[in-house]
Amino acid sequence: MRYFITGASGWIGSAVVSELLDHGDRVLGLARSDAAAAAIAAAGGEVQRGDLTDLDALRAGAAATDGIVHLGYSHDFSKMAEAAAQDRAAIAVMGEALVGTDRPLLMAAGVLGLAQDRPATEADVPDPSAHPRVANGDVAMAFAPLGVRPVLVRFAPTVHGPGDHGFISTLVGVARQRGLSGYVGDGANRWPAVHRLDAAVLVRLALGAAAAGTVVHAVAEEGVATKAIAEAIGRGLGVPVASVSPEDADEHFGWIGRFFAADAPASSALTRERLGWVPSHPTLLEDLATDAYFAVDAPA
Repeated sequence: MRYFITGASGWIGSAVVSELLDHGDRVLGLARSDAAAAAIAAAGGEVQRGDLTDLDALRAGAAATDGIVHLGYSHDFSKMAEAAAQDRAAIAVMGEALVGTDRPLLMAAGVLGLAQDRPATEADVPDPSAHPRVANGDVAMAFAPLGVRPVLVRFAPTVHGPGDHGFISTLVGVARQRGLSGYVGDGANRWPAVHRLDAAVLVRLALGAAAAGTVVHAVAEEGVATKAIAEAIGRGLGVPVASVSPEDADEHFGWIGRFFAADAPASSALTRERLGWVPSHPTLLEDLATDAYFAVDAPA
């Protein structure tokens, strides 16, 4: 099979590219820059030049392949509404190119904010007012009656592994700068997590077997206590660990404080049952026990 991937040179996308190529599939990756194009080509993929605003490029890539993995997104928090509108237009164009083909359209989403006081499940429906992007999942799902196989892949907020430049590396950077590894309140609130390579395996399985309209959770660990995360970071950096009051979280952590303070466990039980997904790569705390996040040249 030949798949079109947006965000193909990114943190999750590059792992998906390798996973698909390793299993005999072909990949056409969207590249908005020379560096992205070179990375995709070096991995063994084909390149479609363009970005998420280039609807002609998206249409061409979708029409020329056997399915789509839509991972690309603009994460500029100052332009959330604009980014969501851009994403919505991209989904619509790619979905229209697949009408009547029964080909998969996988779209990335997240598990944060799905449930209160219990682990979120694949059956939970997000509040459209929570984030401008949330409603875009409905745009993808609306193609199911039109002969498209939309699948929503909700990723854990922590997609970890060597080379990570996301939430965990940001927390490491804050701890390094502050000389203190903090957690909010009593640190009992939980973050779900998944290793980048396990997430890539799930994407491959969903492309092949997930039914139209399916929601899957890329969550290997239901919830890791944030105090345990802070303690692992403290050990890795050799700095003290301490509680930060909820009132001081924004000042101490910056933009990531409100996320790190959330209690957001999430289950993937239905996903594992439906697709036979068995995460096998290191856990978050196992990754934090190595020097991958703490080397001088590690992302921060």
